[in-house]
Amino acid sequence: MRKALLSFPLLFTCVSLLAVSTLCAQAPAAPAPDPEAHARGIIADLAAGRFDAVEAQYTADMAAALPKGKLGESWGMFTSQVGAFKGITDSNLKTVQGMQVVTLSCKFERATIEAALAFDADGKLAGLHFSSPETATAWAPPAYANPTTFKEQPVTVTFSHWQLPGTLTMPVGAGPFPGVVLVQGSGPQDEDETIGPNEPFKDLAWGLASHGIAVLRYEKRTKEYGNSSADDFTLMTVNDETINDARAAVALLASQPGIDAHHIYVLGHSLGAYLGPRIATGDAQVAGLILLAGNTRPIEQVALEMVRYLVGVDQLPQDEAQKEVEEVGAEVKNIERPDLKPSESVTLLGAQMYGAYWLDLRGYDPAAVAAQLSIPMLILQGERDFQVTMADYDGWKKGLSRHANVTFKSYPDLNHLFTSGSGTPSAREYRLAGHVSGDVIGDVTAWIAAASKAK
Repeated sequence: MRKALLSFPLLFTCVSLLAVSTLCAQAPAAPAPDPEAHARGIIADLAAGRFDAVEAQYTADMAAALPKGKLGESWGMFTSQVGAFKGITDSNLKTVQGMQVVTLSCKFERATIEAALAFDADGKLAGLHFSSPETATAWAPPAYANPTTFKEQPVTVTFSHWQLPGTLTMPVGAGPFPGVVLVQGSGPQDEDETIGPNEPFKDLAWGLASHGIAVLRYEKRTKEYGNSSADDFTLMTVNDETINDARAAVALLASQPGIDAHHIYVLGHSLGAYLGPRIATGDAQVAGLILLAGNTRPIEQVALEMVRYLVGVDQLPQDEAQKEVEEVGAEVKNIERPDLKPSESVTLLGAQMYGAYWLDLRGYDPAAVAAQLSIPMLILQGERDFQVTMADYDGWKKGLSRHANVTFKSYPDLNHLFTSGSGTPSAREYRLAGHVSGDVIGDVTAWIAAASKAK
C-alpha cells in the first residue's frame, strides 16, 4: 500500500516501507542468527515473493503495524517505482538502542536503495525501512548561495536532557544580524530536512545567510532519539516532538554573539508551519513567523485527502484504490472517535502513535491561534502542493484576513518542497534533485528586512 511506501515531508509521522520500531531488548531463548546473513535472507525472500516467510519473523509490534498480507502489496507498489531487484552491493551492521540494525545497499533496475532491517535480541524482525542513500546524489549549492558571505559552526540545542546537534549559519561581519530558526515537517527529519537528493533547509540556510540573515537548523528530536523522544512515549505530543525544542533553539540563537536578539523569526515548514502559532504563543523572543506549506485543517483529514489524490494520480485499479482509501478513512475515524483514550495505540498511514498525541491536537485551529498573536507573519504556499493544498492556504487567509501585519503569497509552479515543477504533481518529484526557489529566498529576505525595520 502507498501509505507504507514513501517518507513524505508531511505533517504526520510517515514511513518508507515500515519505520523501524524501538523495542526493549530481552534475553534470547536461543542464539539469534547472524544479523547480516539474516537481513540478506529477508531481502531474498522479498524479491522471490516469499512474503509469508518474512511476516512469520515479525515482532508483535511489527505485526500490528503491518498486518498479514500488507507486505506483498507494499513490495509490489515499491518495485513498480524502482524496478526489479538486482542484488546487494554493500552491507553495514550497528547497534541502535539494543537492536541489531543492518543496512544493505540494494540495487534495483532503476535505483540503488538503502534497506535498514532491525532485529531484536531474539532475531525477530522489528523494523524494515527503504530509502534512497544520502550519497546517491550529492547536494550542490544553489545559484543564489554565496559561501564567501557566511560561515557555519556546530551548535547543540538543549531541552531538558535532550541534546540535538545543529548548525548555525552566520553571515560574515560584525552584525548584529536578524536570525531565523528552521522547524521541520513531520517524521524523523535531519537538520537539512533531507528527502531524496533534496535538502530544502540547507538551501534556506545558505540562501538567507547570503543575504545577511543568520540561520539555525538542528536535528529533530525524533531523528536523534526515536521512541525515546519523550520520558513516556505513550504520552508523547507535539510539545515533545517539535515545540519545546523549537523554543529552545530560539533562545540559543538569541544568545549568540552578533545576533540581534530582538529580531528572531521562526520559519516552519509543513508540520513546523502548522505548529508555528503554538511555538510563538507565550514566547516573547519570537519576533515573527514565516509559515511554508502549513495546514489549517486537521492532520488526519489532510492525510486522507492526500491518499485520495495519489490513488487517482497513479491510476490504481478501482477496487485497489477504493480499498486503500477506505482503510485510511477507517484510521481517520478511529483517531477522531469521541472515546479515544490517551493510552490507546492508533495508526495513520502505517505510523503508530498513541491517543495522547492526537487528543492534544484535537480542536487545534492554527489560524485562530495565529489570530491572537500581534507579531508579523509571512505565509507562503506552493500551488502544486498535493499534500498541503490551497484549501489550507485559504484557511490562513480567512482566519487572518483582518490582520494588517500578515503577508500572503502563493507560487503557481512550486510543490511542497518549494521547488519548481510542471505537469501533474506527484511524489516522484521528490526523487528529482532541485532547490528551494530563488523567489522564495528573495521574498523571505525582503520580508525579514521590512519586519526588522518596522519594530
